[in-house]
Amino acid sequence: MTTAPSSSTTPPPLVKDVLIVGGGLVGGTLACALAREGIEVAVIDGTDPQALLAAEYDGRCSAIALACQKVLETVGLWELMAEETQPILDIRVADGESPLFLHYWQEDAGGPMGYMAENRSLRKAILKMLPTLPSATLLAPARLATLDRSADGVTAVLEDGQEIRARLVLACDGRRSQVREMAGIGIKTLGYGQTAIVLTVEHELPHEGCAVEHFMPSGPFAILPMPGNTSSLVWTEKDHLVKGILALPDEIFQAELEKRFGEFLGWVKPVGPRFAYPLTLQFADSYVDTRMALVGDAAHGMHPVAGQGMNYGLRDVAVITEILVKAHRLGMDLGTSTLLADYQAMRRFDNLLMLGITDVIVRLFSNDIKPIALARRLGIAAVDKMTPLKKLFMNHAMGTFNIGYTPKLMKGEAL
Repeated sequence: MTTAPSSSTTPPPLVKDVLIVGGGLVGGTLACALAREGIEVAVIDGTDPQALLAAEYDGRCSAIALACQKVLETVGLWELMAEETQPILDIRVADGESPLFLHYWQEDAGGPMGYMAENRSLRKAILKMLPTLPSATLLAPARLATLDRSADGVTAVLEDGQEIRARLVLACDGRRSQVREMAGIGIKTLGYGQTAIVLTVEHELPHEGCAVEHFMPSGPFAILPMPGNTSSLVWTEKDHLVKGILALPDEIFQAELEKRFGEFLGWVKPVGPRFAYPLTLQFADSYVDTRMALVGDAAHGMHPVAGQGMNYGLRDVAVITEILVKAHRLGMDLGTSTLLADYQAMRRFDNLLMLGITDVIVRLFSNDIKPIALARRLGIAAVDKMTPLKKLFMNHAMGTFNIGYTPKLMKGEAL
């Protein structure tokens, strides 16, 4: 990895193939994937890399589906984080306190269905790999001041005066994407009136790799296995209740937690800080524009009910990496509209389908209307007995079954 020279005068322009704005989980993975294949990449991110690694920066963990684990493995990131992950061996989904539930287990999948990992673990892996890649340049903390996109190329100027010239800019800068706003691409947003309270808990008994999700009237309550006798908790509540819950004294918060958690893992206690994240659905009107593409949350943001948010960002990474690497080997201009149209065609429908599925699940389950609740519980029990349908749902969640094209990285194949 190279870094821009620092001096009291404006440094010379950096000339790259691709500029990535946003060096987080998706943008950082994409940078590593492209740079490993010899594509010259500049990554800018507004946060100091050391701040990204602090435990208090982000309390979230992610469920990494099997196919997306293959993406990370093929790119070379997985070996740098594998020891900090927990295989998901069983999944149990229930409606409230109903004794009927949907149960997936590893025997049906032929092994782990995915892995749980702290977001920080992937950040550490990215920041460890980038310096080893000669084709990668990371500028952080650095902020975009202007961005000019024309038929001839991309010119970005950072707030410190550094100029970057590239053939293509990839927006990986999240739901509030600055690049998307600069391009004038609109977004559609649907609110749920819900906020996720996220924290880590210790418990008395081993979880044995089992992920549990209870659908409550206020939203899903998920207990996700982490290494050792710890779990990541995603406690969804109505927006107006969250501020009060976060402010509860420790002993009262503990009591409220125990009511919802149950006794299946023995005693339970929170460790570390409590985080809160408002939940919305969001999708961009277009994924592409002149010499630009939106990737990950800049293009789409979904409710975490199915644990697929980061996975669908990594699916974007797998597709656009394959498109750009193939074009690079043929000596093509990486910012051509044909390549960008291919990316949009291959990703937009898949993302919209999952956005629709998660939206229906949230709206169907986030209520306590008795006839609907009864139908939900009977439906969960029925799907659990319908083996072919159950396996179809499982394989789609794992990424091993897809509608349309499955990129090589998701199959664990080198490009």
